[in-house]
Amino acid sequence: MAELNNGGPFLAAAGLHVTEATGQLVVGTIELGPEHHTPWGVVHGGVYTTAVESAASIGASAAVADRGQFAVGVHNSTDFVRSATGGTATVRAVPVQQGRSQQLWDVTITDANGSLLARGSLRLHNLDLRR
Repeated sequence: MAELNNGGPFLAAAGLHVTEATGQLVVGTIELGPEHHTPWGVVHGGVYTTAVESAASIGASAAVADRGQFAVGVHNSTDFVRSATGGTATVRAVPVQQGRSQQLWDVTITDANGSLLARGSLRLHNLDLRR
């Protein structure tokens, strides 16, 4: 799982730091700051969309790793609920459905006060690692 936990350079650039990753739960944080801002000074929605896609993909891949598979997102639906300019955001992903060929995960992103910043769902397809 270590290779999944911090996702390489892309997740590092997005700022997502995964602190827990299993096939049933993924938790991480993002230190939101000016590097995540739109020209209008608030966090760009793409940061939240990336967190939804990444957290769910890590968990879904962990869930099928013992079958020699990984999971790829096929549909991402992210709602932006509240704007933010900075602080620590907590990302929490849990499975809704885990099947033989597909999975559905829900992800919430909250601020330090527990207020919802964004929420999303990611449908994933399970693929063989041998591809």
